Amino acid sequence: MKPRHKRIVFAVIAVVAIGIAAKLIIASIDKGSSYFYSPMKVLAGEAPKDQVFRIGGLVKVGSMQRIGKTLTVEFIITDDQSAEITTHYTGILPDLFKEGQGVVAKGRLRDDGIFNAEEVLAKHDEKYLAPEVKDALEEAHNEATNKKEKSQ
Repeated sequence: MKPRHKRIVFAVIAVVAIGIAAKLIIASIDKGSSYFYSPMKVLAGEAPKDQVFRIGGLVKVGSMQRIGKTLTVEFIITDDQSAEITTHYTGILPDLFKEGQGVVAKGRLRDDGIFNAEEVLAKHDEKYLAPEVKDALEEAHNEATNKKEKSQ
């Protein structure tokens, strides 16, 4: 085989190897990522029913209940307007988790509309709100304000 042919074969093998590596990296990133949705978007049907995603908002005051003597908790995540999603979580909640505070939960939406959380994150101090949650709350507030103005 001539040196020129060896270089061409080597180049083809290198391109194929880089392509395979890129495909594996993209698949890994896609598998590990989960998208964020507000309760309003989940109720509008924008959230996937068969994939893991994150939902964020505020824990509705008076909605948290422990189910039996287990670690399972049920609470409602709201966008502080009209959209509310009932959430089930089995596990130990973060120390800062409480009603009326910001929360981001990661999990799947069941067929009956209840969100099964695999992970629950609470805000870390009084003034902090996750950027996604803050944006979702502002968007929900703006939409509610626009609806009120149009109806008048």
